[in-house]
Amino acid sequence: MVTRSCTPPQSTAPPTTKVILRVWRGDRCVSANSGQQYLQWIDRFRRYCCVHGLGEAAELTFDGAKRFQAWYVRSRKINPAHCGLASSSIRSLRRVYEVIGIPVPPWRFVERRPLPAMAVLRDYAAHLAQQRGNPEVTIRKKLDHVGKLLKHLGHSGKSWRQISLPDVDAFLIDCARRHARSTTADIASTVRSFTQFLLASGRIHADLADSVISPVQPKFERPRRALPWEDVQRLLRAVDTSTACGLRDHALLLMMSTYGLGAGEVIGLRLQDIDWTSGTLHMSRPKTGVNFILPLLPPVGRVLARYLRHGRPPHTSTQHVFVQMRVPFGALTASSAIRHALIKHAKVAGIQAPYLGSHVLRHSNAARQLDVGTKARVLSDLLGHRDSESVSAYVRIATQSLREVSLPVPR
Repeated sequence: MVTRSCTPPQSTAPPTTKVILRVWRGDRCVSANSGQQYLQWIDRFRRYCCVHGLGEAAELTFDGAKRFQAWYVRSRKINPAHCGLASSSIRSLRRVYEVIGIPVPPWRFVERRPLPAMAVLRDYAAHLAQQRGNPEVTIRKKLDHVGKLLKHLGHSGKSWRQISLPDVDAFLIDCARRHARSTTADIASTVRSFTQFLLASGRIHADLADSVISPVQPKFERPRRALPWEDVQRLLRAVDTSTACGLRDHALLLMMSTYGLGAGEVIGLRLQDIDWTSGTLHMSRPKTGVNFILPLLPPVGRVLARYLRHGRPPHTSTQHVFVQMRVPFGALTASSAIRHALIKHAKVAGIQAPYLGSHVLRHSNAARQLDVGTKARVLSDLLGHRDSESVSAYVRIATQSLREVSLPVPR
């Protein structure tokens, strides 16, 4: 039980143990054992607030948790490693405050990423966002690549104004020594983009882009990126759907394997994108912003509904369908979350494959479509390709045409 010897000064009474447990049970993501340990840490945290005359709600921040943990380590003279649950417990208490409607300060003040110091980089970033439609994560990556190029030029006493093709070649050769072939190719693509921007903006007068050579990885040297369809079925059967996390992963992986969705497409799905009445899913390509519609196939609809009813925490700050299964239950923000879930369940299923990236189910779907006789033109439309060889441009999918295609739903 959580007990308090005094009441911390605050305008609203702190939630009782009964309320705390009720919220945690509703979230479905705090086990009974973890809950008991969290309650012990909450009891210590409340005594700390009482001793120091602190308002409990005001201390439910990242810095407040750190101050409490430092105080507890000093007062008990223990190893900080023994306080591993302190921050999680306070974060879970903060979650209770949010659910019952008691105001709390932001958990952590997020500092805005400063703009690049160089004007040319600021302009390049604006070009990528406004003209190319690149998302922020891609812009940051490209700015990092250009930063490496400028640093390389600086070693020779040059800047982007004096850039020449021998400079670019020397830079990429150096990258090839330091990075994998695919990474070097990605950097070369950025260099090509940057030199095109310099030329288009009148900053340089030599067209270097067409002469930038990047390493080519022969198609058949790459590991097979598609799983046999039997392995996809085993993967889905291996997911433990008795837990909230399992319900989420099962719904997420089923959608990816059924529709051939990429990681960005599935984690971008929002509650309002599911039209239960018409039986459709409104999707968006994250790289291009192109919208398209998919039929909500009955097996997928049943699994999605089960996750939303029994797996997804009922009170979240995001409208995204797939959320993290720990406080603060925010949206999944990176493909790495998909990859980790895929590897986790593949291990349980006993699946060993040379490639288990976030796009493996997309490739598996494409391979299965070809196996069942789907025409290349139709498959390109399903996956959002302009043609069977292209992965860079997307087209809108016609819902009625898609309904006529026998999509392979894993069972």
